Amino acid sequence: MTTDSSRPRAVVPDRLQSALKWYRIAAWVTGILLILLTVEIIAKYGFGSEVEMFGAGGLFALVPDGSVQAFNLSQAVLIAHGWFYVVYLFTSFRVWSILRWPFWRFLWLASGGLFPFLSFVIEHYATKTVRAVLSEIRGEA
Repeated sequence: MTTDSSRPRAVVPDRLQSALKWYRIAAWVTGILLILLTVEIIAKYGFGSEVEMFGAGGLFALVPDGSVQAFNLSQAVLIAHGWFYVVYLFTSFRVWSILRWPFWRFLWLASGGLFPFLSFVIEHYATKTVRAVLSEIRGEA
């Protein structure tokens, strides 16, 4: 019995469509959280402030660094971005592994959560590329 290992396994369009949907959601959430994290870092290290929620200053208030008495929104954004980046990496891996792309493509997808606004750019081009592959698989022109 001979097997041709150079032939990629068949890609199931429904699996790829689902993986793309979850990748796009994760890219947008990660991108928004990264922008919020960037604003928080500028506030903390540039102005010496943190964002407090539901404190004496009202719904949102900038308070001096280290003096948060209520909910620390700055820390929550930091933690949320970290966890959603893990989800983003998982969804990137899922798209990458379904398509059997070279490793540099996974690094390309994963880099979207590292720099502000980059996840939106990479998500756009990745979606365009994956949709082209999907239409090729389905036999559309």
